Amino acid sequence: MTLAEAEDAIRAGRVKVSGRLVRQPFAVVQPGEDLRVDGHKVLLRRETRVLAFHKPAGVVTAPEDGHGKGDTAFTLLSAQLPPELSGFGWHAVGRLDRNTTGLLLFTNDERFVAHATSPSTHLPRRYVAQVQGGATEEKLQPLREGMQLDDGPARPAKAELLDGTHVSVTLTEGRFHQVKRMLGAVGLPVRRLHRASVGGLELDVPEGAFRELGRDELRTLLGFPPA
Repeated sequence: MTLAEAEDAIRAGRVKVSGRLVRQPFAVVQPGEDLRVDGHKVLLRRETRVLAFHKPAGVVTAPEDGHGKGDTAFTLLSAQLPPELSGFGWHAVGRLDRNTTGLLLFTNDERFVAHATSPSTHLPRRYVAQVQGGATEEKLQPLREGMQLDDGPARPAKAELLDGTHVSVTLTEGRFHQVKRMLGAVGLPVRRLHRASVGGLELDVPEGAFRELGRDELRTLLGFPPA
């Protein structure tokens, strides 16, 4: 059944989800729900959709801001989704702190969340940090060798000196405030933090904007074979 045929069937009242009549073409169908067209059961084959969003500073990665400070990454994204994407239930893939900017992925597929956030995947994440204290190669060396944090040893990171106040840090694990804690431990408190890439995917959209990733990008840049 094509998308146009599916929309016609919904508008004609021929589609039921778990016994209830569906009239909206972009209604969300949750996993495990019983979908029937003209009384016949339909097995859904979920297509993995992934969005690359450029998170601005000052917003949280949550559906609601618990401190009542306004927009979140979810509300900023939802406000600009076209109809063909607005019917999905979107999950943030990991999170960025309120004042951390950069690449934040969203997906409709929990399998992709598990893939991208699993420690066993080793999907690299590159951050650019503006630091205090005067960055040097010597100060960055402990990050490259692996260091002890208060919640256990951290894997060796790729740390590059960009200039005296900016460094690039690439991690293959995602722990709470990890970049900030690692740099703080070597005397380089972080003033600003920006995620520049995930896997082989470089951030390439303006702040506050998004784009959908193609199947080839999911496979070659993020190591995920779409359904």
